[in-house]
Amino acid sequence: MENNGNGLNGSTNSKTVFEKKNFLFVSYDSLIGDLVWIVKKEGHDVKYYIRNPDDKDIADGFVEKVDDWKAEVDWADIVVFDDVLGMGEMADEVRAKGKLVVGGTPYTDQLEDDRSFGQEELKKVGISIIPYKHFNSFEEGIEFVKQNPGKYVIKPSGEAQNLKGLLFIGEEDNGSDVIQVLEDYNKAWAKKIPAFQLQKRVVGVEVAVGAFFNGSEFIYPINVNFEHKKLFPGNLGPSTGEMGTAMFWSGPNKIFNQTLKKLEGKLAEEKYVGYIDLNCIVNNNGIYPLEFTSRFGYPTIFIQQEGITMPIGEFLYELASGELKSFKTRTGFQIGVRIVVPPFPFTDPETFAVKSKDTVIHFKKKVDGVHIEDVKMINDEWVITGTSGVILVVVGCGATMKQAQQQVYSRIKNIMIPHMYYRTDIGNRWFEDSDKLHNWGYLRES
Repeated sequence: MENNGNGLNGSTNSKTVFEKKNFLFVSYDSLIGDLVWIVKKEGHDVKYYIRNPDDKDIADGFVEKVDDWKAEVDWADIVVFDDVLGMGEMADEVRAKGKLVVGGTPYTDQLEDDRSFGQEELKKVGISIIPYKHFNSFEEGIEFVKQNPGKYVIKPSGEAQNLKGLLFIGEEDNGSDVIQVLEDYNKAWAKKIPAFQLQKRVVGVEVAVGAFFNGSEFIYPINVNFEHKKLFPGNLGPSTGEMGTAMFWSGPNKIFNQTLKKLEGKLAEEKYVGYIDLNCIVNNNGIYPLEFTSRFGYPTIFIQQEGITMPIGEFLYELASGELKSFKTRTGFQIGVRIVVPPFPFTDPETFAVKSKDTVIHFKKKVDGVHIEDVKMINDEWVITGTSGVILVVVGCGATMKQAQQQVYSRIKNIMIPHMYYRTDIGNRWFEDSDKLHNWGYLRES
């Protein structure tokens, strides 16, 4: 049986037309440009700051940029942080000035950036966690696996966890593959990975639940999503940040109530405003949380925009003000597929310069559901820029997962970029995973 994602589709209590606002967006690595562009198209004034000099021209031609975001705080009605790599302290400072803020806190940053801290916080509120051990040197990790053979997952901590290709999932019962990878990392990455975690490998369905928090409580519906991190169809190849995500909206279900919901009091103490997501492995024995994303997910937020039926500017403003208690969403499913070009997922400036940079993106016909990543506009043409090779996220919606797949892949066929590649199987996991999740009772609303 296919879950139609109906869930709890609440309504906002907006009684009057939402007035034009001044939005200031703050980003380290230009992750949030598409959201800025959407809010601008809704008629609001927007200003966008990007710190990374290599990414400064991303979204040029789409939105107005600023070089000093702090000088614009007084101008802004609301400040939105893309909230990666410890921006919670900055968000807290702006919040302390009385400004409306969408962004984290030092505590919510630590939930994501320090894997061990995140696991211990889950444990504090009575949530079962997978056995893990924290290490500050690869030699210690290697010796531990030798003494305790088994299947483990290697998870870098801190800033290094953004290098998704370094996450490794062991397959050998004696841990020999994990030892080999740790020895390789010790030679090549010892200085860049000061700390990492070894987590016992648990087999089951990987599923994430997330929800928006308005400073005092979760607002509904929640989001249930399935990430696809491997580069190639069939879940093959190197790990990437993300190649695509399938999702639906739901009332609070068993997974949410037994995990994130238990943190509601602590998030209220923090006055957290934004989205928080918990990736889990579930099986017939229980729910095992893997890691937090205590911020917008990328490309998750682009896909969610297609499912949220109220204007996104109004959504962000009412979320930050605490007025938003529930919101309306599309029924059914949304699928986002990431389109990339060489050298993604690797860093190779020479290859990027030769194969991809300044390439024009062609559309055979007007395509809906297209969200920009490393793109700028020159003379009304969309042009590839940045350094990563991550270009577009294309979204499809449907009453069933198959219909959402049909829409997203028909839209992609109308996009032409030399050397572009993408996964052709986003959403396929659902057809097997949904049976298990239903049988185990995890998708029931309660």
